Amino acid sequence: MPSPRSSRERRAGSGGRLEFLSLSQRGPAAPDSPSRRREPGGGAAAPLPEEDCMKLNPSFVGIALSSLLAIDLWASKRLGVCAGEGSAWGSARPLMKVIEVSGHGIPWLLGTCYGLCQSDSSAAREVLLNLLFALLLDLVMVAVVKGLVKRPRPTHNKMDMFVTISVDKYSFPSGHATRAALVCRFILRHLVLAVPLRVLVVLWALIVSISRVMLGRHNMTDVLFGLLLGYALYGVVEHCWLSPATAPALFALWSH
Repeated sequence: MPSPRSSRERRAGSGGRLEFLSLSQRGPAAPDSPSRRREPGGGAAAPLPEEDCMKLNPSFVGIALSSLLAIDLWASKRLGVCAGEGSAWGSARPLMKVIEVSGHGIPWLLGTCYGLCQSDSSAAREVLLNLLFALLLDLVMVAVVKGLVKRPRPTHNKMDMFVTISVDKYSFPSGHATRAALVCRFILRHLVLAVPLRVLVVLWALIVSISRVMLGRHNMTDVLFGLLLGYALYGVVEHCWLSPATAPALFALWSH
């Protein structure tokens, strides 16, 4: 007859095996919930959730874009040599502001409307009417993009620009650069000019664009995107070219 001690040992041994079996039959351990994580000073650190890990490990594209933005801001500030009277080329600031006015939208709009009123040629009116359409399209597109992006102007910029509107407090893209590229392509395509004058038109567009960075009005990427946008907008104008056949009411309005 077994002793009471041996019976207790067997029950203890069988209990241990049952406990082992019950543990082995359980599924994989569930991850610790946030409420069960240990405090930083209470032992092993709890694993970070997946979204936190992603924030701590930014993508290569994000790092590259941040680096390019930093280079853009640094280079734009270094090139803003006419941003103020005390800048490196501060004495050239009045000349840069004259160039700024030459690329402003209001002189171009007024000049185009005046040409339409004074023109007696149907061919000239067609060209000028499409130039007016191009200038208005440029103003609308630049205002829309500025309102969507809302990139502030460089910190070293002086808000003493010629005739501004509400969206002009934003920097991206450069409306002057967009207009310069658009007008340059338009003139080279539809006006018969001698080679020296064609070169001067291209130089004017480049000088207007460069002056935006020198005056501290824009960053380099604002100007580069503006040039690309103006180049593309000319393609839209060519595709939607207005003629007496497609827009007779407009030509009747400007006819004498």
